[in-house]
Amino acid sequence: MAMMNNIVELNYPITFRSNDAQRIGENLKNRNSIVLIGMKRVGISNFLRFFLYHNEIVPKYIGDNKSHLFIPIDLNDLVERETYSFWRLTLKRIVDATAKTSISGLIKKRIESFFLSSIQSRDLFTTIDCVRDALVLLVNNNILPTLFFIRFDRMKNAINQEFFHNLQGLKDATHQNLAYVFTSSRSLGNIAPEVFTKASLAFFCQDIYIKPTDRKDSKIIFKTYSANYRLSMDPAIEEAFFDIVDGYVQYLHLALIFLHEAKLPVKTRVELFDGLLNDERIYLQSEELWESLILEEKNVLLCVSKGKDVSRDSRMIARYLWDTGFIIEKNNKRTLFSPLFGLFLKQQELKENKEGIDFTKKEHLLFTYLSENKNNICEREKIVEAVWPEMEEMGVSDWAIDRLVARVRGKLRLQKSNQAIQTIRTRGYKLIML
Repeated sequence: MAMMNNIVELNYPITFRSNDAQRIGENLKNRNSIVLIGMKRVGISNFLRFFLYHNEIVPKYIGDNKSHLFIPIDLNDLVERETYSFWRLTLKRIVDATAKTSISGLIKKRIESFFLSSIQSRDLFTTIDCVRDALVLLVNNNILPTLFFIRFDRMKNAINQEFFHNLQGLKDATHQNLAYVFTSSRSLGNIAPEVFTKASLAFFCQDIYIKPTDRKDSKIIFKTYSANYRLSMDPAIEEAFFDIVDGYVQYLHLALIFLHEAKLPVKTRVELFDGLLNDERIYLQSEELWESLILEEKNVLLCVSKGKDVSRDSRMIARYLWDTGFIIEKNNKRTLFSPLFGLFLKQQELKENKEGIDFTKKEHLLFTYLSENKNNICEREKIVEAVWPEMEEMGVSDWAIDRLVARVRGKLRLQKSNQAIQTIRTRGYKLIML
């Protein structure tokens, strides 16, 4: 119950992102599997916490009077991104989900015994069998399980034909009563095209694109999260706030943190915009979005930011930008999803090796932490605590950590330092002497 009290999304009204919730609910009612696709940090996890835990979701958006069990599996919890760890985590989350329900104690004990068998065997095939047995047991007791694989693209390098066959095999074993919800920044066919072919995906799942929120839903998020920071904002500044972040949830969170940290209240639209534009965390998030795109998509974005035409062929190649809401078309006019990102693109064009060799604030925090723990492994979780304490609750992406490390490495070389950062696979980093 304590964990549920920490889920702020439980305070959202049931109408939050109603169109997206309706589409997901219809698919789950029909036991169809889906992939929720969106630009990185657009707010899919925020939306899913609402969908997974709000007690009105099933009657409102599924409404079939059946017993549904949502099983969230956040793949950020994986230390090693390999197949055995994936299935072991899946089985553990099935145990966790059933333990929190009113399912009979006998079923819970059976599922717990499957997990113990898996741990004792340390065998991949036994673990998959135990996952299958647990899901079949639920279905045989009139419970419809849905596995939510959150941040599924983290498994990109481990996906092969056997992995896909196992996913399909679980649906077959449950007589198609099992449904999957994957979340990813790209489609499954893009993650592993040699495995998830168009022909195989046609019968396996369908894509649903999650775009930045509209103004109504942005205000719901703002109202809920701003209460934590006890912010009081002039109505004109509040409207400017929404114009600037424009539905992108990570910008919204970071902007709230910026306002919370500000020593003096922001009084003008220009002051707010300049402050957010120069915030290192927001710049890093914009950079992550930029680096998630392929070359053709980047070129199209630059064209749109300059007001240039985009050819039909280019639009087809860069269709992802429209599907995910990077580019918005309204009244025959193309705009970018946020003016913050638009200004970032202009900075990219002017950048060209103008970075200095001095550490930025976040780079300095990282280097200081590594120095204080010289020759010791610094775990990723501890790095987040030291460098991003203000963001620990919402999480920091692997990309952001790796990118910051890469920047510090580069500046150490430019400074001709006798120190270097060593990568410790699956764990973190270590500062060493050369």
